Amino acid sequence: MGPMLFLFPLAIIAVVFTFTAVVHGVDSSRKEREAFYRAETLKRLAEAPGEGAKTAIELMREDERIKRVKAREGMKIGGLLNIGVGVGLVIFLHALVRDEPVYLCGLIPGLIGVALLSYVYFLAAPLE
Repeated sequence: MGPMLFLFPLAIIAVVFTFTAVVHGVDSSRKEREAFYRAETLKRLAEAPGEGAKTAIELMREDERIKRVKAREGMKIGGLLNIGVGVGLVIFLHALVRDEPVYLCGLIPGLIGVALLSYVYFLAAPLE
């Protein structure tokens, strides 16, 4: 029973890393395929007579705007999560250690969250 007890965690670790590698490979090939089809579509639109080039440029601008919106929304969520973690950490550490001001460590993630939200709302370039 001794060797089996040692091999079981190794098998689990191998399965987890194999699964992670497969998922990453599938995801990267999907992204590559999407980029290829997008590039082909834009090339055909640009080569089309008349309004094709203008449509391709508008499509590229819209894609970039959507990427910026998604990045900004991600920063908002990240900021709110960091503030929540900071508040929770302050409460937890204050209840755990009352003699020392260890709870101030919770300010680190909280202030990172405040910085993210400040960037999104005050410093980032407007979204057109």
